[in-house]
Amino acid sequence: MMPKEPARRATLKKIMAGTASLTAASMLPSLAAYAQAAEATQQGLKGNINHSVSRWCFSHLSVEELCKEARAIGIKGIDLVGPQDWPVLKQYGLESTMCNGAELNLVDGWNDKQFHGKLVKNYTEMISMVARAGYKNLICFSGNRRGKDDETGWQNCVDGLKQVLPLAEKHKVTLVMELLNSKVNHPDYQANKTAWGVELAKRLGSENFKLLYDIYHMQIDEGDVIRTIQNSHQYIAHYHTAGVPGRNEIDETQELYYPAIMRAIVATGFKGYVAQEFVPKREDKLASLRQAIQICDV
Repeated sequence: MMPKEPARRATLKKIMAGTASLTAASMLPSLAAYAQAAEATQQGLKGNINHSVSRWCFSHLSVEELCKEARAIGIKGIDLVGPQDWPVLKQYGLESTMCNGAELNLVDGWNDKQFHGKLVKNYTEMISMVARAGYKNLICFSGNRRGKDDETGWQNCVDGLKQVLPLAEKHKVTLVMELLNSKVNHPDYQANKTAWGVELAKRLGSENFKLLYDIYHMQIDEGDVIRTIQNSHQYIAHYHTAGVPGRNEIDETQELYYPAIMRAIVATGFKGYVAQEFVPKREDKLASLRQAIQICDV
C-alpha cells in the first residue's frame, strides 16, 4: 500500500471522467501481437507465482510505458489503476489485478457510518464497471479508528459492506480490504493486524470479501509473516511486497527473505497475484523490478 499521493487518492469522479469504452473487438489485434511477443518471457519464469506490479511505484513511466516493460519482464498485471487506464492494459494483454477508484481515501473507510452513503454509491458503480471489464478484485479500506474500539469498527464495516456485497457476489467481484501498518506509515488505521481482518471476513461470511496481505505492512505491525500466511491464507486474495525497513528493494539490503515467503504462499495453493509495491532507490528502477520478479519467482 502506497503512502498518501494524489494519484492514489484520486476521486471516483475524476476516474470516471476519463473512462473509455472497453470493447473486446477493438483490443483483439493488440492482444494477439503482445501475447505472442511475451510467450518467450513467460516461459522463462517458473509459473508458480502470478506476478503483478503497483502502478504508483513506477510513476516516472506512463501507463503505456509501464505496460511495455511489464510484458517484457513477464509480469501479468498491474495493481491500482482505474477505468481510465484499463484500455491501455487490455491493449497489452495485462490484467488490472487490483482495481481502485471507489474508495474515498485511506482514512475515511467502512468502519465509520458517516461515510457509508458515499461508499455504497461509489462501490455500487465501480463493482459493475469492474465486472464489465472482466476483472475480479476491487480494493477497500477500513479507515482510521478515530477512537473506535475493535467491536465498533467491525460492526460498522459489516453494516456498510453488507449493502454492496450482494452486488459483488452477483458480478463475481471480490472486495479486498488492505491491511496497513499503523506504526510507521498510517497512524490510527484500524485494519492494522491480520487477526482484525480475519475476524471481519468471518463476520461477513462471503467469499467475495477477502484481505490484501501487504507483507511490508504486516512485518512492521506484527511480524511472524510465514506462520500468519499459513494460518490465514483462506482469507487472503492478494499480496503486496516491499523491503523492510524503508519500503525499498526486496533484496539482501533488507530484513525479509522473500524466497521463503513466496514458497510459503505457493504451498497454500494460492492462485491469485503477488504485486511488487516497493519504491526503488536505485537509479535503474526497472532493473530493481526485474530483480524483484526473479527473487519472487520460486
